[in-house]
This record gives sequence, C-alpha cells and structure tokens, in this order.
Amino acid sequence: MPHIHTLRVYYEDTDMAGIVYYANYLKFIERGRSEWVRGIGVDQNALRDETGIVFAVRRIEADYLAPARLDDVLTVETGLTGISGARFVMDQRVLRGAQVLFAARVVVVAMSLDGRPQRLPEAVRTLMAA
Repeated sequence: MPHIHTLRVYYEDTDMAGIVYYANYLKFIERGRSEWVRGIGVDQNALRDETGIVFAVRRIEADYLAPARLDDVLTVETGLTGISGARFVMDQRVLRGAQVLFAARVVVVAMSLDGRPQRLPEAVRTLMAA
C-alpha cells in the first residue's frame, strides 16, 4: 500500500505557461519520501544526531507523462520496492486524480556525514520493511 502525500501547485512551481517546471517534480517526490520516512516512525534528525547516518538520493529514473498546471491538486504516491544493507529503492508517482503525470524509481543510500556508505540500522530496516 503506497504512502499518499497531497499538495497543490502554486505559481512558484510553474513556468511562464503555467505548467509545472520539470525540476519541481523532484521536489514533490522528495516531500513524499520525507513524509513516508516520518510516517513509518523514523526521525531523520535523530538518526543523524545519534548515528551520524543521513539519506542521499543516488539515482533517479524519471518519466514525465503529462503536465501539471497552476492550482492543480496532486497526489504523490510512494512505495518501497526493495531494501538492502545500505540502500533502499522506492517507486513514486505524481497523479492528478487518476491520471499519472510523473513516475520515478529512486535509489536512496545511507551514508555517514563525510559521505561514506553506511549500513542501515536494523531498527530502521525493520520499520521500512513493516
């Protein structure tokens, strides 16, 4: 069951034609991932402060399928599709109603504050897998 995050398109999200600027979809799905992490009970600030581990996007494969426009209400769907020692993979979609506007597969890695790969703590893996 995917996590759902709802947002509205504001003027600042669009180009001169009133269409969502392509890079803003990445911001939308980042919000969706952040809300998913929060929703499963992981406090990213506490994770950083207590373990020195942060999350970073390593790879995104994205398909732009249809434009979103000023004042649209969008839904960001986020679902975990894989998890391993130091990374997890998520499929995300941005929808307007039932229409898929944007789809992405995102690979996120756990790393130390100095940029070295780190194994996901077992407690975090358990929350993600639940």
